[in-house]
Amino acid sequence: MSDPIDIPITDDVIRLGQFLKLANLIDSGSEAKNVIAQGLVRVNDEVELRRGRQLQTGDVVTLAGHKARVTDG
Repeated sequence: MSDPIDIPITDDVIRLGQFLKLANLIDSGSEAKNVIAQGLVRVNDEVELRRGRQLQTGDVVTLAGHKARVTDG
């Protein structure tokens, strides 16, 4: 698996569903809901089932072999 790409955010936190879209890991909010519900999304190597999970700087999100890290904007 490749190294995570850094995705800057402008606030202190971002919701998981929003971050998936910002990082171009998915195309829409409904797709975020589906992949999260299916247990396909990992945050810091743990399966995450909450679309509203608050991510902070340094968190790494994995979906389908792609990794994205939350960084300061």
